Amino acid sequence: MPTLLLRLQGPMQSWGTRSRFDYRDTWPYPTKSGVVGLLAAALGRDRKEDISDLAALRMGVRVERKGVLKVDYQTARDVLAADLKAKRDVQSWRYFLSDAAFLVGLEGDGELLHKLHVALQSPRFPLYLGRKSYVPSPPPYLPDGLVDASLGEALRAYPYLGKGAPQEDLLLVLEAEEGRLVYDQPAGPYSERRFAARYVREEILPKEAVPKGPPVWEVARVG
Repeated sequence: MPTLLLRLQGPMQSWGTRSRFDYRDTWPYPTKSGVVGLLAAALGRDRKEDISDLAALRMGVRVERKGVLKVDYQTARDVLAADLKAKRDVQSWRYFLSDAAFLVGLEGDGELLHKLHVALQSPRFPLYLGRKSYVPSPPPYLPDGLVDASLGEALRAYPYLGKGAPQEDLLLVLEAEEGRLVYDQPAGPYSERRFAARYVREEILPKEAVPKGPPVWEVARVG
């Protein structure tokens, strides 16, 4: 089954799952809901449109660079309360990853992955890394990102995205039938904000096993 690879890298990115009100968290790597949202934006889909085909893709992540966890502390004065009768000062804590980099893989229907690969090269809507102000740099599109390989094979065999060789072992996260339970599976249009559970399995990829040369497969040919 083919796999589509993309690069999520930028000065700032945030992948929250439990964000409520004044506290906005981030996971240490991209969530499926966040990646599916990025793909939907590349295709030009509205927040009310069906995304079940994108949510059905199996996802994996290779952590190229962990980045540094930081917090953006913000204040706002005289914010109108929900009852429209009073004003108050508001504080918020917004956590994000600084200078992180991830290789993300999606396994599934070849025709859909081909459409996504094309869309990532010329996205319809702006792409962002968890929050609208966090833009990717360099772009997520990888010219050789659509490959004839399984999800695990593709993530293990793709060359390291950083300069030279990795200085430490990499974390590999694969969607699985059992493992750690997470709640980032889109369960409806984004306008409804409904999410279901899925399982992920985390493993360590030794730095010596990360390729430094070209991939070991041929680029997938679709159509």
